[in-house]
Amino acid sequence: MVPDLVRMWVAGWVVSRGRPRAVQHPWGLYVDVGRPEQVGRHVLPDPDESAVRAAAASVTVPYTWLKAPVETETVEQWLPAGWVADRGAAGHLMATDLRATHPVPPEDYRATVETTDGVTHVEVRDAHGGLAAQGQMAVIGPATVVDQVQTEKAHQRRGLGGFVMRTLADHAVSEGATLGILGATDEGRALYESLGWQRHAALAACIYRP
Repeated sequence: MVPDLVRMWVAGWVVSRGRPRAVQHPWGLYVDVGRPEQVGRHVLPDPDESAVRAAAASVTVPYTWLKAPVETETVEQWLPAGWVADRGAAGHLMATDLRATHPVPPEDYRATVETTDGVTHVEVRDAHGGLAAQGQMAVIGPATVVDQVQTEKAHQRRGLGGFVMRTLADHAVSEGATLGILGATDEGRALYESLGWQRHAALAACIYRP
């Protein structure tokens, strides 16, 4: 199940971020991220030592990343020279069965939902028009990949993150999606678990930084 979740996560992530479709390699997928601090990333749906070493050996450009559904302590043992595991960038692969809940924004907030180029964006603004929370998703077949969910610091602990997640889920259900997938940070994991999402694997993050 985890390899399938990883492949769907990558397929939705590239749509959400407006990046080219992932390129298939024997060890997994390569995504052109296009940022100075992350030129691209290899994502390994079913990692073992040989797959990690093969992916790492193919890299010549610094600040290429490797992500895999495995614990950081495990992947560290497989990394060749020049590679480091970034514990701060590690995360969690999470998923849930979607259902509509018809959420209502908290008092004094208003929400907008717009879909552009296959990506649905939810924004929540306060009474003065300032951005309070946001999130987005891309529906890929029966699944939606949730991405970029964040609440501004001044508006935290008011239920806005949960509202954004439920709003995205409602729109995904209306588009026929039945499964939600995301890559969570340590901080975000607690929110998602409170909404019924389950952790299926760690997401180790490694960087080529010779």
